Order: sequence, then C-alpha cells, then structure tokens
Amino acid sequence: MPNYYKDHPEIGFHLNHPLMKRIVELKERNFADKDKYDDAPVNYEDAIENYKHILDITGDIAANIIEPNAEAVDQEGPHLIDNRMHYASKTYENLEATRKAGLWGVSMPRQYGGLNLPNVVFSMLSEMISSADAGFQNIWSLQSCIDTLYEFGTDEQRAKYIPRISNGETMSMDLTEPDAGSDLQRVMLKATFDEKENCWRLNGVKRFITNGDSDLHLVLARSEEGTRDGRGLSMFIYDKRDGGVDVRHIENKLGIHGSPTCELVYKNAKAELCGSTRMGLIKYVMALMNGARLGIAAQSVGVANEAYFEGLNYAKERSQFGKKIITFPAVYDMLSRMKAKLDAGRSLLYQTARYVDIYKALEDIARDQKLTPEERQEMKKYTRLADAFTPLSKGINSEYANQNAYDAISIHGGSGFIMEYKSQRLFRDARIFSIYEGTTQLQVVAAVRYITNGTYLNITKEMLEGEVSEEMKPLKQRIARLIDLYEEALEKVKADDNQDEQDFLARRLYNMTAIIIQSLLLIEDASKAPELFAKSANVLVRMAEEEVTGSSAYIKAFTPADLEHFKVVEEEV
Repeated sequence: MPNYYKDHPEIGFHLNHPLMKRIVELKERNFADKDKYDDAPVNYEDAIENYKHILDITGDIAANIIEPNAEAVDQEGPHLIDNRMHYASKTYENLEATRKAGLWGVSMPRQYGGLNLPNVVFSMLSEMISSADAGFQNIWSLQSCIDTLYEFGTDEQRAKYIPRISNGETMSMDLTEPDAGSDLQRVMLKATFDEKENCWRLNGVKRFITNGDSDLHLVLARSEEGTRDGRGLSMFIYDKRDGGVDVRHIENKLGIHGSPTCELVYKNAKAELCGSTRMGLIKYVMALMNGARLGIAAQSVGVANEAYFEGLNYAKERSQFGKKIITFPAVYDMLSRMKAKLDAGRSLLYQTARYVDIYKALEDIARDQKLTPEERQEMKKYTRLADAFTPLSKGINSEYANQNAYDAISIHGGSGFIMEYKSQRLFRDARIFSIYEGTTQLQVVAAVRYITNGTYLNITKEMLEGEVSEEMKPLKQRIARLIDLYEEALEKVKADDNQDEQDFLARRLYNMTAIIIQSLLLIEDASKAPELFAKSANVLVRMAEEEVTGSSAYIKAFTPADLEHFKVVEEEV
C-alpha cells in the first residue's frame, strides 16, 4: 500500500538534523512527562521513534483515505443549508479518519490531550496531507490556531478549549472583511462589552474566512470605540455552541474546493477576550499569521511534491516518436528543475520550522521559570532567524508550487488540460498559495529589511563556513561567487538611496536571497545524503547561477530614471 511518509524518504531525512536534539530537549523539558503519560518519550531516541510512528500513520491515511477522496471532494465541494456550512460528503470521512488516529491538537501539551509535537513534525504531517488534498489540509491545519490561544489565553481558556481541539473540533481565524484584506488596520467588526452578561458581543461581517463555520473561531474585532487603526483592535474567542453567527455565502473558488471559504454575519455573538485589549493586530495576529504562513509553506511543498510525481510518472509512461518522453532533454530538464525546487523548498521549510521550534519552546519555558542568560540569547537568535526565514519560506514555496503544477500540465500536454487528470486540480489548488495569508509581494515587503540591513548576507556567509563533503565543495565555491555578485547588487541599491528604486528591485533581491540560501541548505543535505539530494543540488546551483547572474546584471545597470519606463500611469496629485 502507498504511504506518503515511507514512499518519500526525503521527509524523514529532516528528522536527523542536529538541531532536533535541542528541539526535543526543550519540548520535552528533560522528559518530565515520562512518568505521567504512557505515550510520552523517555529519551531523545524514543521521541524520534514516536515522531516516525505518527508520520507513518499520517502517511497511510493521506495516501489511502484522503487522496482517494480528493477528486470527489473537489467535484462536490461544501454547500450552504439554512445558513450553515456543510462539508463535501467525503470530507467527513477524512475528518473521522484523522480524529480516530488522534491527529488533532497534536502540537498541544499532553495535559490538554495533545501529542506535544514540535512544529517541524507538524509541518511534515501538513505536507503529506496537502499532497493528498490541499483543500483538506486547510481544514486540518487550522487546528494550529490553538497555538495562539495557548500562548496568549488564560489558564481557564486553555483548559476549556484546547481539549476540544484535541478531540477533533475545528478552528478558523476570522480576520478579513469586505473593506479589510491585506490592510487589517481597517477591520471594523465591532466588539462591545455586555456588562449585564459579563461578556463581549460581536457585530459585523467577515469575508474570505477559511473553514468559516468551524467550532471555535479566533476573531479580530474593534474593541476601542472611536479608533480607526490597529491600536483599537483586539482578539476574541467565539464558540459556535453559543450561536449568533450565520454563514451568508460560500465562495465558488477556482481551487481548494474542499476548503469552505465563507462570508460570516455576526449578530450580537457572545465572545471572550483573548489576551489584552488593543493587542489583537499588533501582537496576536502577527503570531497567528506567522504560524499560518509556515502552514502554507508546508501546503505548498505538498502540492509541489505531488505535481512533480504526477509529471514524472506520466513522462515514464508516455511515448512519442517511438521513445518515452522522459528521455527528451526538454522534458528531463523540466523534471529536474521541479525536483530541485521541491527538495530546496522542503529544506527551507524545515529549517524555518526548526528555528520556530527553538524560540517558541524557550518562550513557553519562560512562562514557568526564568531563563538563563544563555537561554535568553538563544531565544533572541532563533527568533531573529525565524522572523527572517518565514517570509522566504512562505513566498518561495508558494511560487514553486505554482511553477511545479504548471510544469506538470506541460508534461501531460493536452491531457493536462483535461479534467480527468489530477494535474489540473493541482494547478487550480496551487494558485491561491501565493495569495492568501499575505501575497508573495507582501512576503517581499516582510523580508526586505533583512535584505537591506545585511541579515541574509551575514547568514549566507556564516553558512559558507560550514563543512560539506568533498563532492559538494565545488558547488559551494560556485555559490560563494554568487554571494559576491549578490553583495555588489545590494550595495549598489543602497548607494542609490532611492526608495522607489529599492521597492522596484526588491523582488529580484528577494529571489536572489532565497535561491542562495536554498542552495547552501541543499548542499548541506547532499553532503549527508547524496543518494537523495546530489542531483538536485547540482541542478539548483545552476539555477542559482542563472537567477543571480541575470538579476545582479539587471540591478547594476538600473538607474532611478529607468523607473519612468515602467510606470503605467502618472501619479495623481
């Protein structure tokens, strides 16, 4: 039987990273749970075996239940009955299978019914479920909203709500409104305190809410009357059991049909404040969004993986002119690039997840005890790395998923345009990844300060100091030359000191940054497992040369005056 974990050893490879020991040590707090819970590990090796067991179960469910249901879910989609959302029929089978397997609330501590999984393992589960059905991955992965409640809620709220998610109840984050998309400062859903009932009441409309008729919602609302910016927004917990919210509409989307995207009407809905007032956007949504962006990176890797194998398997079977098309240079060039993007994107995803794991675990420990000076420095270091890597991971992986899905259709030729083939569904599903939870351009905006202040440049130079195998040293030397070109381009942009020029060239600097870091990560991976990654490392370095050489030449030749050639309309006075 197929299994998304066993059939893809590249996933399991990332469990062997040196940082995993520190992650397990911090998550398990020196294995304090081993005498309280039967499923708690007793040492590092036991923890890794537990992770492998969970990955194996998920890989089986993904391959043998979720994936076979995907086409039917795509065709049926969710539907609206009496202001309530109803999933596609087969989605309920997926929910039941994952609930029976205990795959809900998995990141939460065991005292709340969770499995205490680190983010890197959660990302692996998310990738496999996305490979099977990206739409269902949305529903399943939104359980990670509970991380925000765990982090900022009260002890009473944790005890009340987290066990419900561990038992398989669903979640959503209700942020967007008709007039507040990327600009969340414009959120106007009103929150007023009900003195009589000692609760908050929510009134207004939310739009484009993924899994919008979920059991528990985290809601961004305006609690401070008279405000119109982010300082007047707070975060609230809404429980569907209390009523007061109707689903007015389910969007008819291009892809991810299994994932319901809802318009919600709040009518005096009862809610609880999560954390402190005025911190909803400034602090809590940022934490929520960073988690969501990493989730979309995992979702993107899953679809990039499925698209690659759809293209590969078709190319192995399809014959033209008396030969299998996989023997044609134009086809194997395409497939090798798809695989290189997949391996590089996955490496970037899991490196980011590891950084998140370390600083989040230290933050959690700090709630119970004072950190040592060394631990505070460690937390600061990995917070900085996670903040820098998250916009790269989300942006680049979502673009790679789109590119791989596009190429899978190209390999199929005319058949790829036919609805009976999976490649068209992957193409439709992938398109949203570079849009929701912050477009790729917004990821560029989030990353640009780390570009201009030299953070990424310093990271790449530090990575160059790492040891690699003899076989990989020539590739590393080639990347070192590209870093010199990258630095020259960066210094040129900074020297011009023109904000419009910097904004215009930011995407090129971003792409250069990402592929250099990915190349160095993949070279490290290929040093340890050449049988898995050597080919991709060679291909990616050549792709990096293509990207960096071309972009650096473009930037060096660019002047602020050139901007006039690109402006479509004159600025309004």
